[in-house]
Amino acid sequence: MSRALLPNLLTPKDLEPNWEWRDRLPAWGHTSVDFERRIDHDRLRRYRLARTRQALQASPAGTLLLFDVNNIRYVSATKIGEWERDKMCRFCLLTGDDSPYVWDFGSAAIHHQRYSDWLEPDHCLAGVVGMRGTIPPEFGLMKKYAKQIAGLIRDAGMGDMPVGVDYAETAMFHALQEEGLHVIDGQQIMLAAREIKNWDEIQLLTQAAAMVDGVYHMIYEELKPGVRESDIVALSNKMLYEMGSDDVEAINAISGERCNPHPHNFTDRLIRPGDQAFFDILQSYQGYRTCYYRTFNVGRATPAQNDAYVKAREWIDASIAMIKPGVSTDKVAAVWPKAEDFGFPNEDAAFGLQFGHGLGLALHERPIISRAVSMEHPMEIQTGMVFALETYCPAADGYSAARIEEEVVVTETGCEVISLFPAEDLPIANRY
Repeated sequence: MSRALLPNLLTPKDLEPNWEWRDRLPAWGHTSVDFERRIDHDRLRRYRLARTRQALQASPAGTLLLFDVNNIRYVSATKIGEWERDKMCRFCLLTGDDSPYVWDFGSAAIHHQRYSDWLEPDHCLAGVVGMRGTIPPEFGLMKKYAKQIAGLIRDAGMGDMPVGVDYAETAMFHALQEEGLHVIDGQQIMLAAREIKNWDEIQLLTQAAAMVDGVYHMIYEELKPGVRESDIVALSNKMLYEMGSDDVEAINAISGERCNPHPHNFTDRLIRPGDQAFFDILQSYQGYRTCYYRTFNVGRATPAQNDAYVKAREWIDASIAMIKPGVSTDKVAAVWPKAEDFGFPNEDAAFGLQFGHGLGLALHERPIISRAVSMEHPMEIQTGMVFALETYCPAADGYSAARIEEEVVVTETGCEVISLFPAEDLPIANRY
């Protein structure tokens, strides 16, 4: 895209998701080639910005001020490295139909002026506010940039409309209010924009899942007594980065007596014969994330461990069978057991165990599917949503447990599973 096609000149065509539902979703190679049409990055950028503008127009806000790095990437297609994720050092402003403004970390602004030709050069600015409070508010940076932001909003004719802010430091909220801006929740606007994935986003999510398929085959081969949970994490990190991952966010590696209750972490515990072990691989390719559990047994499995796996598989299969456009999330959550039925006192204590969540530039997008929220606040499943479904079943032995997760793309008639490492039956690694 040239400077002549700047993002303030979007057309209704840019909102088209360009889905191509086939016999199977393609998982392209990761390089650009001239003989296949793979990811169309220009189309991806324009779709995401068009979706954001559409969501903004449907909201009470006239402007979005964004500090969440996922939202900044969605709107501006800029990213400066995973280290920025928790720094709160960058921000982005979208005012009505104007092109996005991005305040970047020092020299990154000049980099984007040179190389991000879908942005207006004079909208790529250097700036910083608090960096999680390490630059105290009394230094005046928040006041300075709040004043600049308010001026741009008024210049765009949006001064009398609320400003949607996703999140910010408390002092920044005060600075914006002191400039006379009425702040409302902008995260809900952005999550609404990001619900429906276009064809390019779906392909990126499928490519990311294909990477994890390969990692699970490696784990299947490496999982044996004497190997530590942390060794599996290290090997997985190495393999993912070699395949092109831009962020291995986390890998849960949980084995033996640590399986129940689920601790959501990994340690240096040694794998032992007969252990049940489950793993979750959370990583991203070009920003698009995976959340993908698999359970293995090491060498052999007991009847109790097999029974737990069969139940977890039945629960996830029941939820996958429910997924199609028009179904509400309460109907999906209803096929999962109540918390009390698998050993927990209430749904809060079991949250995230029988669970569904959207996948995109963030690990948790819409829809969220859980008995804790969906029964009273359901939302409609729509074509183009991509989300993960996960189940958990403690074993009767009191310490083992099975955990399975599948990633699904909602098609026009149902859904397609894109997490393909075999999980129909309990895999036994290095069987005795």
